[in-house]
Amino acid sequence: MSTTSKTTARSYRVVNPATGEPGEEFPLATDAEIQDALAASQAAYESWREVPIEERGRIVARIGELFTERKDELAAIITEEMGKPLPESAGEAEYCTDIFNYFATEGPALAADQEIKAIGGGRAMIQKLPVGPLLGIMPWNYPYYQVARFAAPNLMLGNTIVLKHAESCPKSALAIQKIMDDAGVPAGVYQNVFASHDQIADIIADPRVQGVSLTGSERAGAIIGELAGKNLKKVVLELGGSDPYVVLDTEDVKESAANAWATRIENTGQACNSNKRMIVAEDIFDDFVAELTDLAKDLKPGDPAEAADGTYAPLSSRAAAEGLAEQIQDAVDKGATLHAGGTLQDGPSAYLAPAVLTGITPEMRAYREELFGPVAVVYKVGSDEEAVRLANDSDYGLGGAVFSTDEERARRVAQQLQVGMANVNGVGEGADIPFGGVKRSGYGRELGPLGMDEFVNKRLFYIAD
Repeated sequence: MSTTSKTTARSYRVVNPATGEPGEEFPLATDAEIQDALAASQAAYESWREVPIEERGRIVARIGELFTERKDELAAIITEEMGKPLPESAGEAEYCTDIFNYFATEGPALAADQEIKAIGGGRAMIQKLPVGPLLGIMPWNYPYYQVARFAAPNLMLGNTIVLKHAESCPKSALAIQKIMDDAGVPAGVYQNVFASHDQIADIIADPRVQGVSLTGSERAGAIIGELAGKNLKKVVLELGGSDPYVVLDTEDVKESAANAWATRIENTGQACNSNKRMIVAEDIFDDFVAELTDLAKDLKPGDPAEAADGTYAPLSSRAAAEGLAEQIQDAVDKGATLHAGGTLQDGPSAYLAPAVLTGITPEMRAYREELFGPVAVVYKVGSDEEAVRLANDSDYGLGGAVFSTDEERARRVAQQLQVGMANVNGVGEGADIPFGGVKRSGYGRELGPLGMDEFVNKRLFYIAD
């Protein structure tokens, strides 16, 4: 994302990963269109910030209703664009309703003035005020959900949004824009732009823009963080993850393995906070791996629009599938055991058979890199202390979970995880649960009460006696 050289001409284009066939194509925005969007965002901010938060809440609630009302249409779009199984696509649209409803309902209280003790006399309070136009840079893996968790709290606060979506998701980006318009969001308050990388840099540098939120790769986060820092802009980065999923003991290995597998292959393994490293006690390790292998070995490629039992969906693109296959092959070449899957289907489609890997060692790419796809990597440990060391031996720090029949034991281990989200005997998720990480997983939080605390002017308001 250079600010000095222009990118080569390209476009936003749909390519169906189940077939490799190209679909609709949309041209990049012109520089003049970007400037018009920024001017409209600034002008809209001046009036939107003055709308009472309860009225903004009614509009935000209507946005949420439309996501569920249009879930079938929305689901079909992202199944075509990035290959998500159709039932999961519909579920994502409905989850957006929960997010918009949460902030519409809880937003006024979360944004209310907070009085603090003024020891020297007088009255002091912290006010939560909007800051202005924001840039959102969103990824392809959850085309609606990622936008919702950024847009909902900031629309409630009175900020305005310029949204740059993934180049592979133009139809979902336009569907979101139509929802915003139909829900009564005033012109200029939310604007989708098909921006180039160079234009992103220009937007961040523009003095009208007050902050930027990116969900994406570690590499993209480093670039956006540098641009934001150079221009003194607040930034929230939700990047990669390689979350530990620690199983200390269980009364039912088969059930525990099935739960771990279901978590791992949700969205075909393409989730930042997926359980990418399963760390299992040695006395149940062999049985656990055997169960995972049984679950993986008989799966066949299937049409994500049908999502039939016993099938798996494609990854988001052929390039993504090829990259994951290379990571698997690197591990196998260096001595890892591939128990099932890992084969890449011939042709232009993006099908890679869900895999189970053991014997991963530090010299393998899979030990340090994020495996963004349906690969269960399982490690054997002989003690709680070894589990903690392995869990924390990662450049990432998004989330982690610890499972045990002894809750206190699981709590002790989970307390030691170097992550932004530590879980015991389950994973806390929902519109009301904050999301974010530490280390190279980024910084800042979305969702829950913390979701309204990022792009906000926490102004001191003091009245003397």
